[in-house]
Amino acid sequence: MSETLQMIFSTAEGRNTTISLADPDPEIGLADVEPVMDSIINRNIFATNSGEITAKVRAQVVSRTVDTLGEF
Repeated sequence: MSETLQMIFSTAEGRNTTISLADPDPEIGLADVEPVMDSIINRNIFATNSGEITAKVRAQVVSRTVDTLGEF
């Protein structure tokens, strides 16, 4: 099973944008992620097609299991 940390933000145009990180620490929590999200907003270091990142929407860890049926 693979896991991905997704940090979801709103932008100046009212759309959402996601920054994803593969294989986060299994013990990661909101107290770890929220300051990073605040820093991303305050430093304005990422460009999006829908304007500046303006606010936090949510942080989540997505788990995915892939069952390969065959490879060709």
